[in-house]
Amino acid sequence: MSDQYAITGGHVLAPDFEVREADVLVDRAAGTVVEVGDVTAEETLDASDSLVMPGLVNAHTHVAMTLLRGHADDKPLDAWLEEDIWPVEAELTPEDIRIGTELGLLEFIKNGITGFADSYFEVGEIAAATEASGLRANLCHAFITIGKDDEAARADAQEGLEVAREFDHTANGRITTALMPHSLTTAETDYLEEFVPQARESDIPLHFHANETENEVGPIVAEHGVRPLEYADDLGMLTEDDFLAHCVHIDETELELLAARGASVIHCPASNMKLASGIAPIQQLLDAGVNVGLGTDGAASNNDLDLFDEIRDAAMIGKLARGDARDVAAEDAVRMATEGSAKAIGLPVGRLEAGGTADLVVVDFDAPHLTPVHDYVSHLAYAVRGADVRHTICDGQQLMVDREVQTLDEQAIKQQASEAAAGLIERAG
Repeated sequence: MSDQYAITGGHVLAPDFEVREADVLVDRAAGTVVEVGDVTAEETLDASDSLVMPGLVNAHTHVAMTLLRGHADDKPLDAWLEEDIWPVEAELTPEDIRIGTELGLLEFIKNGITGFADSYFEVGEIAAATEASGLRANLCHAFITIGKDDEAARADAQEGLEVAREFDHTANGRITTALMPHSLTTAETDYLEEFVPQARESDIPLHFHANETENEVGPIVAEHGVRPLEYADDLGMLTEDDFLAHCVHIDETELELLAARGASVIHCPASNMKLASGIAPIQQLLDAGVNVGLGTDGAASNNDLDLFDEIRDAAMIGKLARGDARDVAAEDAVRMATEGSAKAIGLPVGRLEAGGTADLVVVDFDAPHLTPVHDYVSHLAYAVRGADVRHTICDGQQLMVDREVQTLDEQAIKQQASEAAAGLIERAG
């Protein structure tokens, strides 16, 4: 097998979002794009009638929650978590998390997602599955301190820190990490004051839920006398390396604070809609210069892991937010799912250019719902589906070719996941 192969016969999406006919020469061993243009190689990957673009990056998810897909629907966030999700999660085994993760990674590859940020439990299982799949990730253990005695709370936070240190730059550099206090209302001040500085000393970024619902705002204002993101800033939790999920209910002061500190926001429009959490002010964030990425959240609150759906949702709901059809334009929505997400979670991807990382997908445009092609970027935002992805490449490795996943056993994983989910729900009663 040659170190180099060419993706030929298609169009490419350049970093400036111009689309032109070109081939892409990939160095498999280095994991890089060698050249974009008229290239030749002994080995080729066909991109006829297709568009070659950067791989999508799912910047906020809980991948093992695929086992809870469709388990509990049509409830507000607090009731959904307390009555349906947390009781079942208490019964999860490491084996459940491994197979749930494999199912999610399979879905990622088939939907053109080459990188993701995940926060969950048993991160060792998630890291092992990720390494085997060939994907790229930022992983963290989500710690919660409320409702626990000091020993248990401290142990959970310590695990979050140790996981971040242990798995950082593993899988040949494809896995990085973050420290994740679950949210500003579920991780108490004393523990944030103790563990956030330790993460900073190890150059570990923070990833946490923030201002997802109105119920997360009131308690912090009542206890601390400031808005949640002001409280986070006082604790040193807003830097250019940090990324905050949701940020639905922020005010002008918090928006300006995000812009000033350089922290990124991860928009999860489908989850926000399904749980009726609200509409995040994405166009205002973009106008203020805040970097915005896209995430699916977990499959229990979405219910799929198709980031093309998320691009469309972001563009659509972004227009409703202020009643302006010009808001969250197609190019902005696509950029959020590629370069925006990659920047947010610290992955060296998101652009298709010579010398860049070869995390790429080839989208097949030869379908009725993508005909005619007046504008490729418009189709990416409003018409393309994950099922239109033909080839998926990460770090130069071909993870899917002509819809056939190369690194995971699709049929075995689906069967094992169905059995594991049934057993999990039975144990949880």
